[in-house]
Amino acid sequence: MKKLVIGIGGITNGGKTTLARSIQEHIPNSCVIAQDAFFKEDYMVAIDSNGFKQYDVLEALHMDRMMSDIRAWQKDPESFLISRGLKTTFPRIPRTPDEVYVLIIEGFLIFNYRPLNEIMDKRYFLNIPYELCKKRRCSRVYVPPDPPGYFDGHVWPMYLKNRKEMEEMVSDLVDLDGTKSREELFATVYEDVKLESQRVLGKV
Repeated sequence: MKKLVIGIGGITNGGKTTLARSIQEHIPNSCVIAQDAFFKEDYMVAIDSNGFKQYDVLEALHMDRMMSDIRAWQKDPESFLISRGLKTTFPRIPRTPDEVYVLIIEGFLIFNYRPLNEIMDKRYFLNIPYELCKKRRCSRVYVPPDPPGYFDGHVWPMYLKNRKEMEEMVSDLVDLDGTKSREELFATVYEDVKLESQRVLGKV
């Protein structure tokens, strides 16, 4: 049994979740762990001097819990899939050398967290321009909702800061143009993941 860990990161509302789910639906023995599922409770999130909740920082996330899930997958991917109600392509025992289990880690700060970077085999980063990002962000309903001025006062400045820190930590990111269609983005990453799976198996 072989393992492959894929990271899909990027700007808020850049299409990370949609892309990750599409890849998971088409890659056998795969699953997604999403960073957004590990946000701390609202009362635990710090507030800056402007009164904005500091959600766009690692300290707003239970990264220890996220890593615990990832370690559970690393220990036994097949059991992890079964525990999540996901089917495996190769349920038989003993396992065969041609099995590749794929973990897709998705989130806006996954490349800013060193323990995650250390286990990833491929890293993809979705970008969209400021205007489109703001339009998408303002069209969504969050719980709790974004207060007036939150995007320009917190979200975008933190994205630029986090992006700079990420680029200092990671040098092998595959940049993806988030303005392209879902189909184009999917095709690009899907073919790359298939090729990487073949490489892991020693077939290329």
